[in-house]
Amino acid sequence: MNATVIAMSRALGAGGEEVGRNVAARLGFRFVDDEIVARAAAKAGVDSQAIEKVERSPSLIERILKHMGTAAVDPGFGASAAPVLNVSDSYENLIAEVIHEIAHAGNVVILAHGASIPLAGMPGLLRVLITGSPQARAARVAAAAGIEAPRAAKQVEDSDRQRRDFLQRFYEVRQELPTHYDLVVNTDQITLEKATDLIARAAGMA
Repeated sequence: MNATVIAMSRALGAGGEEVGRNVAARLGFRFVDDEIVARAAAKAGVDSQAIEKVERSPSLIERILKHMGTAAVDPGFGASAAPVLNVSDSYENLIAEVIHEIAHAGNVVILAHGASIPLAGMPGLLRVLITGSPQARAARVAAAAGIEAPRAAKQVEDSDRQRRDFLQRFYEVRQELPTHYDLVVNTDQITLEKATDLIARAAGMA
């Protein structure tokens, strides 16, 4: 295939962010992660940190919705920005809308935010999951952060639970399956460099 959009999901400690940035650099694509939060915050008229917290805390959604539709969209994000949303629009729809805006611009690697789910069926889309065993991921987190193994294992466990909650709340995905992706890469044994090569080849661009 000749992919113009790569939606990449990753488990904590699997090296997904590094792989995503490397793939984007290899293909000459934009790498997008925080931009999704920034655009959503601009549309909702709230601080980006509040948007980030909502992805992990459903109790904040109501607070965000109170602001939606009360502030103008920052034109700095491009002429394609959608009109101001009504209060009845949900935050879930807002995130999906931003993901679609970015994807339709093309030549982009979108990291996280469950982008593979709302974009499913889009022409030129490659959906990738970067994962690994909890043990290997915890070891990578411990080494990178300089923390003890039990603390790293707890961070991985908490992150996995947050991902499950996010997918269910935002996209009604009760169980994440390999069939949600076109390519699943386990970085327990496959190096991040090889993972980059695999994804670039799967995209038909290398």
